[in-house]
Amino acid sequence: MHEKSNSFSIKNWSDDDKPREKLVHKGRSVLSDAELIAILIGSGSRDESAVELGKRILASANNSLNELGKLSIKQLMTFKGIGEAKAVTIAAALEMGRRRRGEEAQKISKISSSKDAFDILQPRIGELQHEEFWILYLSNANKVLYSAQLSKGGLTGTLVDVRIVMRQALEQGAVGLILSHNHPSGTLRPSEEDRKVTQKLKRAAAALDIKVLDHLIITQNDYYSFADEGIL
Repeated sequence: MHEKSNSFSIKNWSDDDKPREKLVHKGRSVLSDAELIAILIGSGSRDESAVELGKRILASANNSLNELGKLSIKQLMTFKGIGEAKAVTIAAALEMGRRRRGEEAQKISKISSSKDAFDILQPRIGELQHEEFWILYLSNANKVLYSAQLSKGGLTGTLVDVRIVMRQALEQGAVGLILSHNHPSGTLRPSEEDRKVTQKLKRAAAALDIKVLDHLIITQNDYYSFADEGIL
């Protein structure tokens, strides 16, 4: 067994240690996140192997692929050994992963809990650096008829147009609504404005015999449900 220093090229490693060979012969699940990144970037630099470079990139993102996915192309290019082509490859791979989660969420056609709504909405807004307000329009059987972004704003909030919400609800024949927005700051505590918007939409919907079933505040890994907390 030979010892690997940071500058030891992967091509000189044993086949059992090479990321590509490990993936082919042992399967994808046995590779570490750093090894998967090493496959994407192909090579490191004179000073470190692709795996070591992958570890360093991950460490800068708190060893979180979700955090890594938030880095821009320019931020990725600040790492020695990462040019534009490698940065684009990393960004594209992480975006494909995000879209894959989104496709899985789309298979949920009926909302039976706040977790179902979270699973649908998190891939869309959970990792954004700005705030967005989304609504799920539901049938009498709580099946998702339509989903739409109502507004897009900065970190401090979004503008919500009640008339647009009600018009879309009538157009879709919806009888139930699930409101949602993300908090890029990561806090799950509803603000006073969040409460006011919820009550405003709830009153408008009630006038049309439409129920606001929940309002979710979504972050990268968690959510807050107004209905579950009994404050709807």
